[in-house]
Amino acid sequence: MAHFLGIDIGGTGVKAAPVDTTAGHLLAERQKLPTPQPSTPDAVMDAAAKLVGNFDWTGGVGMTFPGVVVDGVIQTAANLDKKWIGTDAVKLFGDRTKLTATVLNDADAAGMAEMRFGAGKGEHGTVLVLTLGTGIGSALFIDGILVPNTEFGHIEIRGKDAEKRASEHAREEGDLSWEKWAEHVDEYLEHMEALLAPRLIIIGGGVSRKADKFLPLLGHLRARVVPAALQNDAGVVGAAMAADTGLTAA
Repeated sequence: MAHFLGIDIGGTGVKAAPVDTTAGHLLAERQKLPTPQPSTPDAVMDAAAKLVGNFDWTGGVGMTFPGVVVDGVIQTAANLDKKWIGTDAVKLFGDRTKLTATVLNDADAAGMAEMRFGAGKGEHGTVLVLTLGTGIGSALFIDGILVPNTEFGHIEIRGKDAEKRASEHAREEGDLSWEKWAEHVDEYLEHMEALLAPRLIIIGGGVSRKADKFLPLLGHLRARVVPAALQNDAGVVGAAMAADTGLTAA
């Protein structure tokens, strides 16, 4: 069995759990700390290090970040402190914990988990995984191969980043009904279908637990639209998978 610690950094929370990457399930109950405010690299990494300590972990670690990550260096930070941009997250984590981490985009990690263990298992062609949370993360797969760091949550719709209208945060902040929010999500998915023509769209993030409240409200798309099977654990599982395989985004 292969056991790795997965850490999922998000705009509102930092989650972690040890994962059996052979079976794709958590080995202990997931722990979560609120994302520090301000969400500076030092503050967030302190939270990650605390989670490592809570599990008394000394093995391999995978970590996600909500932005573009290239060779462990953060390139964008739309929903965290801009001081992250240019930060070598691998080095910073190592300085805090004396452990080595594999760092990748959060939606890419969630997508990897869904493609191997969840709703995308066995799927071919173009598959789009979208995480609707603080923002919108995206992971694109072509015949099971990841195209890293797509960041489709930032395409412009009606003069705004799509995530400002169709993320779960946008629904909560705007106090939108499920019906009204589904209209925003539907418009976004129509744009993504026009751009990519995916066979399958997997909706993840915390809102995937409530898929029955909005998926039936979506209009007709050529693609099948399904909720993530691993729900909000997908990022943690995918982070651990990345540590197992040594994945880096070039």
